[in-house]
Amino acid sequence: MTSTQDATGQVVRTRSIYRGDPGMWSWVLHRITGVTLFFFLFVHVLDTALVRVSPEMYDAVIETYKNPVVGTLELGLLGAVVYHAFNGLRVILIDFWSKGPKYQRVMFYIVLALSVAIMIPASGRIFYLLFGSL
Repeated sequence: MTSTQDATGQVVRTRSIYRGDPGMWSWVLHRITGVTLFFFLFVHVLDTALVRVSPEMYDAVIETYKNPVVGTLELGLLGAVVYHAFNGLRVILIDFWSKGPKYQRVMFYIVLALSVAIMIPASGRIFYLLFGSL
C-alpha cells in the first residue's frame, strides 16, 4: 500500500497499482502461454530439423519423448494452446466490438470455462494414451 501527503499534511492512503483484476490475470496468462508456445515451437523446429542432419539422431530424440513426463508436458502444452487461442479471440472482441470492453470480464470467465471444458476430455484421452497400455 502506498501513502502520500495532501496539502494539509494529512497522510492519504491510496491503493496500489496492482489490483488483481481478472483482466490482469488474463493478460499475465496470455503472456505466459505465448512465451511457452514460442519456446515449444523453437524446440520443435530444431528437433524436426534433425531429420535432415541425421535421421538416426532424430529417431533417438523422438524416442526420449516417449515417456509419461513428456506426455504430461504435452497436456500442459495443449492447455496453453487452448487458453491462448480463446483468449486471443477475446482480445479481438474487446478491440473490435463496441461492447467488448463492457463484457471483457464475462468473456474472461467464458474463456476459462471453455478451456476447462476442452481440457477435461483431452486430459482423459492423453492419460489413457500414456497409461492405458500399462
